[in-house]
Amino acid sequence: MDSLFPEDVAPANVASAPLAERMRPRTFEEFIGQAELLAPGRPLREAIDRDLLQSIILWGPPGTGKTTLARIIADTTKARFVSFSAALAGIKEIRDVMAEAERLRRSTGRRTIVFIDEIHRFNKSQQDAFLPRVESGDIVLVGATTENPSFEVNAALLSRSKVFVLRGLDVDEIQAILTRALHDADRGLGRDEPSVEPDALRAIAQYANGDARVALNLLELSVAAAPTIDGQRRVDTARVEQTIQKRALLYDKSGEEHYNIISALHKSMRNSDPDAAVYWLARMVEAGEDPLYIARRLVRFASEDIGNADPQALTVAVAAKDAVHFIGMPEGNTALAQAAIYLATAPKSNAVYEAYMRAAEDANKDVAEPVPLHLRNAPTKLMKDLDYGKGYKYAHNEADAVADMSCLPPALEGRKYYQPKERGFEKEIKRRLDGWEEIKKNRSRSGT
Repeated sequence: MDSLFPEDVAPANVASAPLAERMRPRTFEEFIGQAELLAPGRPLREAIDRDLLQSIILWGPPGTGKTTLARIIADTTKARFVSFSAALAGIKEIRDVMAEAERLRRSTGRRTIVFIDEIHRFNKSQQDAFLPRVESGDIVLVGATTENPSFEVNAALLSRSKVFVLRGLDVDEIQAILTRALHDADRGLGRDEPSVEPDALRAIAQYANGDARVALNLLELSVAAAPTIDGQRRVDTARVEQTIQKRALLYDKSGEEHYNIISALHKSMRNSDPDAAVYWLARMVEAGEDPLYIARRLVRFASEDIGNADPQALTVAVAAKDAVHFIGMPEGNTALAQAAIYLATAPKSNAVYEAYMRAAEDANKDVAEPVPLHLRNAPTKLMKDLDYGKGYKYAHNEADAVADMSCLPPALEGRKYYQPKERGFEKEIKRRLDGWEEIKKNRSRSGT
C-alpha cells in the first residue's frame, strides 16, 4: 500500500508532532463520534471492514474525522492506496496515477483507492480526469470536502459516488476526546499529568464548535501556557479564556454555510421572529461577513417581504446600509441589528414581489405592445399630427384626481398585477384602489 500523506507530519508516536496528530484515531474502536455512520453493522462501516468500499464523498465541517476515516481505510484495505491533496496535485500527477491504476487492474485485478483531500479545490478538468477510471472500476474514489458536493463536485462524478455527511461533534464527544488525550501517556499529555479543571475542559469543548482538531490544539496550548504549581501544570477556565480569546465560528463567506445562515436570517424575519433574526445576524457579523452584503440582503427583504405593508421598512434598511458605510464596523453592528429587528416586526406582504413577477412574465412572453398613443408625449408637430398624446386625460383636472383612462396596452386591458394584502398599510392602499376602481366604473357607465 502506498504511504498515505507521505509529506505529512512525523509519525503519531513522535512527541514533537502536534497533539491533534498524535491523538488521531488509528482504529474504529478509538474513533469518537459519527456513530450513525460508523457503528458496527452500518453500511459504511461494513464496506470498510469487508474491504468492499465503493466510491464515496465524505462531506462535513473541519475536524469531524474525514481524513482519519481515510487513514483507517488505508490501513484496512488490501487495495493500492494513493492520496492527493487538491491544493498541491496537478493534472499530470492525476493522469499518471490513473494510468498506473488501469495497468494494475488489467495485470493483477487489484483495485486502487484514491483519496482526494479537499476535493472541492479541484477544478472541472482535474475532476474529469478521474471519471473514466471510476466508470471502468479501476479506481475507488474517496473524496473529502467541507463544501456542499452538489455545488463543488462534477455531476457525473457525484452520480457515481455515495455521499456520507459527517456532522460536527457535540460537546460530550469533544470532551471525551480531550479526556482521552489528557490521560494517554504514550501519545497524549498523560506522561506530564497536567491538572485541568472539569469546567475548563468543558469550556474547551464548547469553544471548539464541533471541531476535534481545534479542541486538541487549544488543550495543548492551554497546558503549555499554564503555570506550574507544586510541580504540576494547572489549567482553569480563566486560563482557557485567555488562551482562546475569541471563539472561532464555523462560517465560510463563499461556501454553503454563508448561504445557510443568510437563508436562516431571511426566513426568520419573514416569520416575524426578531430573536432568531438578530441571532443569525450576529452569527454572520461575528464571523466576519461583509456588513454591506448583509445590508443589501436587508434592503432586498424590505421590498420582497414587506413592501407597501410598511413603506418605512425600505427606508430603515437603506438607512442601515448608509450607517454601516458611514461609521464602519464594529459600530455599524447595531444599525444592522436595528434594521433586522424592525423588518422582523413589520407587517408582511409579498404583493410587490408578486406584482413584479406577474408583470415580468407578461413582458417576457407576450408581444411587446407599443405604448398607447394617448400616453405618448408629443414634443414635435409631426408627433402631434400622428396623434401622439391624443385622448390623454390629465388626472389633476378630474374629480378625485382619477381619470377614466387605461394605461396598459390594449392586449393587457384589465390585467391586475398588484394585489395588495389586507395587512399593514396595504390595507389602506387596497381601500384606495377599490375606491378609484369604482369611480372609473361609474364614469364609464355615465359616459363622462
